[in-house]
Amino acid sequence: MDYIIFSIVAYLLGSIPSAVWVGKARYNIDVREHGSKNAGATNTFRVLGKKPGIVVLSIDIIKGALATFLPVIVLNSNLRIENEHIIQIQILAAVFAVVGHVFPIFAQFKGGKGVATSLGVIIGLQPLAALVCVVLFLIVFILFQFVSLGAIVAALSFPLVIRFIIQEDSNWLFCFSILLSFLVIFAHRKNIGRLVKGEEAKMNLFKK
Repeated sequence: MDYIIFSIVAYLLGSIPSAVWVGKARYNIDVREHGSKNAGATNTFRVLGKKPGIVVLSIDIIKGALATFLPVIVLNSNLRIENEHIIQIQILAAVFAVVGHVFPIFAQFKGGKGVATSLGVIIGLQPLAALVCVVLFLIVFILFQFVSLGAIVAALSFPLVIRFIIQEDSNWLFCFSILLSFLVIFAHRKNIGRLVKGEEAKMNLFKK
């Protein structure tokens, strides 16, 4: 029953379409009709600007982290529940949170690519791995100014960080890292095509 309850809660949290709600409530704009037509933080930055972009980015990270923190908060006080059981529930919740962001029930199942929410779930599961991935993302982004390329590199590095840097002994977490990496890269398949063709749009982090 725990698996079902936390999966549903995680999906609903992930389904909060922050980019859509912020755009419509504050600017009367549906970001899915502009820019890359993606309901994520990157397109919000492009279409609405830095302030709403930061708000959306923060919400998307928080909802992913909350989805994976909740099982720990609720179940950790029960001494009869093994830690491995909690990790399994966390991982399942993480998957559903990302799925909820990509296919949000509150926004006609048209969401974002799940990068910020993926960062949130990684923070909830393994904060140190999240830090390493963020650093790699920022290095690539600052050097090349492609958000998508930074996200792809960070996603590819996640399983390697878990196995060789963190040396996490949970096979569940390692398998999840591979799955999440695949999901993020799959979500960026069109971006990969544009990167290869030299058609991907750049974003200047320091532009006013």
